[in-house]
Amino acid sequence: MTFDDLNLSKPLWNALADLEYIYPTAIQAEAFPVVMSGADVVGVAQTGTGKTFAYLLPLLRQLPYSEQRNPRVLIIVPTRELVVQVVAEIEKLTKYISLRMMGVYGGVNMSTQKQGIHQGLDIIVGTPGRVYDLAMTGILRFKSIQKLVVDEVDEMLNLGFRPQLEAIMETLPPRRQNLLFSATLTEDVDKIINEHFDAPQKIIVAPHGTPLEQIKLIGYHVPNYHTKINLLKEILKDNEEFQKVLVFVDSKKLADKLFESINTSSDGEVGVIHSNKAQNTRLKTVERFQKGEMRVLVATDIIARGLDFREISHVINFDMPGAPADFIHRVGRTGRAGEAGVALAFINEPEQEIQAEVESLMKKEIEIYDIPESVEISKIFTPEERPKLYDKNYLGTPGKLSGGGAFHEKKAKNLQRNSGSPALKRPKKKKGQKRSGKKN
Repeated sequence: MTFDDLNLSKPLWNALADLEYIYPTAIQAEAFPVVMSGADVVGVAQTGTGKTFAYLLPLLRQLPYSEQRNPRVLIIVPTRELVVQVVAEIEKLTKYISLRMMGVYGGVNMSTQKQGIHQGLDIIVGTPGRVYDLAMTGILRFKSIQKLVVDEVDEMLNLGFRPQLEAIMETLPPRRQNLLFSATLTEDVDKIINEHFDAPQKIIVAPHGTPLEQIKLIGYHVPNYHTKINLLKEILKDNEEFQKVLVFVDSKKLADKLFESINTSSDGEVGVIHSNKAQNTRLKTVERFQKGEMRVLVATDIIARGLDFREISHVINFDMPGAPADFIHRVGRTGRAGEAGVALAFINEPEQEIQAEVESLMKKEIEIYDIPESVEISKIFTPEERPKLYDKNYLGTPGKLSGGGAFHEKKAKNLQRNSGSPALKRPKKKKGQKRSGKKN
């Protein structure tokens, strides 16, 4: 099937031709006629499969020219970066269409957004918090909304936007078409669907957890943070192989720390992005990485969802995510649009449990490579990683390194001494008794 086989208008077809898009993805081909029918739709497909175009193409095909002031299409996404990206995708598709559209999100002055809404819109794209705030001011009115799109709703709920999302959906006109697209369906998502959707048709292109076949998965069993740093630096020396690299970490603090460790030159080839960065800084960082002006981007999971980075050569999991499903979203940043990709994972001993869960979810093993001999193996754990990586069953300070980078368990007598034995606890003093044992 090609885009010629879909019932597209000539302006949309010309825009796709300019983009040199010929073949729709599976989710795009299957969703188009169902959305066009007017039915509520729940679309489930892996990250990187073109879900944004899957709902934009039929919506734009059905949206006639109008001069009315209130928007007719509302698209809600979880993050500011996704707002910017969806707006950019709409701009690509409406090159030959007269359409008024605006993106709204928090962290910037609301006055400019109010002015844009007052002048009249056809489509508004926004984060749930800012859309809700604008609606509460009375400047954004939902009475003309005909189509609602909720994109990456599971991530929206994870970020705590359920109250705003529920309030928005309760306020919208009851006669509307609801579209939900995501990579995962959770119990909370099912509740949203059951409460607000009318007999939705589900389009499941690929079950969540199925790995993208074009992505090669490589793992290294690495003992600690310092060794991970040494391994990352060694890998990044190969500029020809590692041309555009996305490095994922599990926290904002670690992102900054890692950035400082590997950003050894002033050429700006390394960047960092997380939710504590100023909005303008985040947008500029994403733009520079998109354009190839930055070779390495250190990021938290805030951009593991939705953002369509092109031609990512490698995704590196500097640490394993807390949830196995997040690993899928991370590695899905590479191998997009049918291109090959490589995903690496630096896995220490406590994280091997997550590795097993990830492999079970994907039904595929991560191929483990030996650490290159040129990489120095550190014997030191940082204070920051201890509380994060050691659970109650992973006792004590690491001892000497064995051949595979694993640690020897403590001897039985040491385990007993550190297990909180009653013999080592200070006895409680009786009432009216001093520590010396003498009575008053």
